[in-house]
Amino acid sequence: MTRITTPFNFHSTAAEVVGGIDLSGRRVVVTGGASGIGVETARALAGAGAEVTLAVRNPEAGATVAEDITASTGNRGVHVAPLDLTDRTSIASFVASWRGPLHILVNNAGVMATPETYTPEGWELQFATNHLGHFALATGLRAALAAGAETVGEARIVAVSSSALFRSPVIFDDLHFRYRPYDPWEAYGQSKTANVLFAVGVTARWAKDGITANSLMPGAIHTNLQRHIGGTPRSAEFHWKTTEQGASTSALLATSPLLKGIGGRYFVNNEEAVVVDRRTEDMTGVAPYALDPDNADRLWQVSEHLLG
Repeated sequence: MTRITTPFNFHSTAAEVVGGIDLSGRRVVVTGGASGIGVETARALAGAGAEVTLAVRNPEAGATVAEDITASTGNRGVHVAPLDLTDRTSIASFVASWRGPLHILVNNAGVMATPETYTPEGWELQFATNHLGHFALATGLRAALAAGAETVGEARIVAVSSSALFRSPVIFDDLHFRYRPYDPWEAYGQSKTANVLFAVGVTARWAKDGITANSLMPGAIHTNLQRHIGGTPRSAEFHWKTTEQGASTSALLATSPLLKGIGGRYFVNNEEAVVVDRRTEDMTGVAPYALDPDNADRLWQVSEHLLG
């Protein structure tokens, strides 16, 4: 299996990555599209001609962003729809309201290092939001994605993960911290590992329908994601990106011709990450447990069971 590299790098922006690509006729959903890198991912895809739906918890904020994207790109096909990934009724409503094909689903929304919190089902909040909510959304939209693949030859899912995957594999025997002491970073890391495994699972199951999924680390970006850790850390260990740079790898996975028919891989700085046998200082590799097909199968089965 050849490792995928591209002409783009750490400094590339989402707009640069989609330059010259025509997404006319493609329909896109970006979760969390009203803030952070979600805005710039949506802007780049809209700028390339796609019809983009911002799936957001706050539709008013989403409407403001949609207006800004339309003003900057000239694309009037930017829409807003309510979606709360911790609420199964909200997810079901979004899925039921979707009409026609879907070509690109960007699972971008997420929470990080939250205080110990559980959903009404008893699920740990970060696992519920970052993984289970997106799992329910994607499986609910599978028929739309398959229809999208029929119209243009492929459909793609982009799963935004994080180098925090090094903080924890998926702990199947205690997903929701019922026995081990809650640690916000372990919980976040577990959910981000789950995002990578989800992409592996999607590709194994749905590639026959023309649907593939890949995952990525966007990098360190100053966004609202840091709100639960007392603001944005300014440590010298981080190499910071702008939101436009942070959105670039998402845009790459959504659009690059190099990824046609390819899925189940993890990308950093616009290239496929190298599997490493221990955590690296620059955090650009990926742990083997995050790409393990047996782990992906187990996570898929557990997720289906939890969601009924």
